[in-house]
Amino acid sequence: MKLLTHLACPSNISNFWGGGFILGFCLVLQLISGIFLSLFYSGGEITAFASTIAITRDVSGGWLVQALHANGASFFFFVIYMHIGRGIYYKSYNMFHTWMVGVTIFLALMATAFLGYVLPWGQMSFWAAQVITGLCSAVPYVGSSLTIWLWGGFSVSDATLIRFYGLHYLVPFLIAALSLAHIFFLHESWSNNPLGSAPLSPIVFQPYFTFKDMYLLLSFLAILMFVCMFSPRMFVDPENFIPANPMVTPVHIQPEWYFLPMYAILRSIPNKLGSVIGLVLSIAILYVSPLMAGEKKNTLSRKMVFWWWVSAFVGLGVIGSKTVASPFTEVGVCLSVIYFGAFFALFWQRMEDLKST
Repeated sequence: MKLLTHLACPSNISNFWGGGFILGFCLVLQLISGIFLSLFYSGGEITAFASTIAITRDVSGGWLVQALHANGASFFFFVIYMHIGRGIYYKSYNMFHTWMVGVTIFLALMATAFLGYVLPWGQMSFWAAQVITGLCSAVPYVGSSLTIWLWGGFSVSDATLIRFYGLHYLVPFLIAALSLAHIFFLHESWSNNPLGSAPLSPIVFQPYFTFKDMYLLLSFLAILMFVCMFSPRMFVDPENFIPANPMVTPVHIQPEWYFLPMYAILRSIPNKLGSVIGLVLSIAILYVSPLMAGEKKNTLSRKMVFWWWVSAFVGLGVIGSKTVASPFTEVGVCLSVIYFGAFFALFWQRMEDLKST
């Protein structure tokens, strides 16, 4: 605890640096609410949907815990996207170990969210599992065997749901361990700051940033509770209130909103193997961000490229929610090119900087 309270921080960091504190709270909230829900959830093909409904209707306070868990995941991703965006804009990837562990946490979080999305066993849950796990069949040589291994059979079934439930319960504890490593490396390298320079007039974390982060936390909690109280199903697809039926395919299959940008990239590539590679690269490209490390000063051209990337990411999220039809398909291809092109532009700028030195 003393390591946290006596951490020296730059005095000029803004509220954007409070994202890590909010994310830590989100992780604790998801763990506690998830453990509570696991006491009443039954992970079977026949009982999963019924137990999900029973938690809402029959368990005292179950509707609120379920709303906090489901909406908390959406808020978790909103904050982590802001956190990653701030890190790229202010070149937090210069802190190599901190950045690499952070990206690993993001990947584990996405896997956990996908596994959790399958558990209600509604129509959208079932078909999302069918589509995403089916992508593994595109892997050369071992694709079919890998898909059958994931399913636990020859289709998405009871075995699939049970193993997804087990993984969804265990992976968050891995995320918690990685978060501790993330904090450890952050303390080793210090936080960066908006100026990108050495820490200016460092001050201790307690009490200055404690109160600053508590203000952000209370604001975050107020918005989260407002959503849970007045619109607890805001982020739930209506199709997921229908029990899973392998014989009826929904008109438009789409994942949760926080997966839509990656889903749009997946749809933009007609080749199955190519679409899988594009999906993986859309996230894995963050691992090579340290190659952009260099001068800490943010140039005008770099800022422009960053906002192109943000615009493409948001645009892909919108396109991912649309049907696979013209002009959405063509726009998705263009935005995918901009998304990856922005990273290559930043790499190219770094190469040019190296040549000029």
